Amino acid sequence: MELLSGLLSSLGLSGAAGLNAYVPLLVVGLLSRAGVMHLNEPFNLLSNPWVLLVIGIIGLLDFVGDKIPGIDTALHLVGGVVNTAAGAVLFAAQAGVADVPPALSLALGVIVAGGVHATRTAVRPVATVGTGGLANPVVSTLEDGTSLLLSLLAVFVPVLAVILLAAVTVVGYRLWTRLRGRRRAL
Repeated sequence: MELLSGLLSSLGLSGAAGLNAYVPLLVVGLLSRAGVMHLNEPFNLLSNPWVLLVIGIIGLLDFVGDKIPGIDTALHLVGGVVNTAAGAVLFAAQAGVADVPPALSLALGVIVAGGVHATRTAVRPVATVGTGGLANPVVSTLEDGTSLLLSLLAVFVPVLAVILLAAVTVVGYRLWTRLRGRRRAL
């Protein structure tokens, strides 16, 4: 049962990293620092105060920049690497998946975070063009809030995190196909 819970938690955290790399890293680091969760070596570095400070500062810059059309596009390009790497680290960091080979954990994290990030990156330009950039702050805030909710659910109620992750993926895909269809009609 611990393996299943750990896998579900890992899926939720890596999916959250696909939306915002810094939120789940901060959540996991802070919860580990508070003794709420355990991280195996070397992932326990996430609870180091200096690491948390750096993640927090970069996350704050990303939070602000992601609300600005044009800058958000550049951040999403960089995020293709950062988000997938964060997803891989978060997937592998879970103590409950110790029985899963590390290479497989990292690969699964890359696939989940990369898939969520790719969906996010595909939807955002369509929303930007469709609204003249006016929806960017709203969409970005929704992404950040969903990442936070996914992160917390992944730690405390992993089954709900995976259900939310599936719903986010379906909604993102449907939104992308709908917006893409409208853009073609114009």
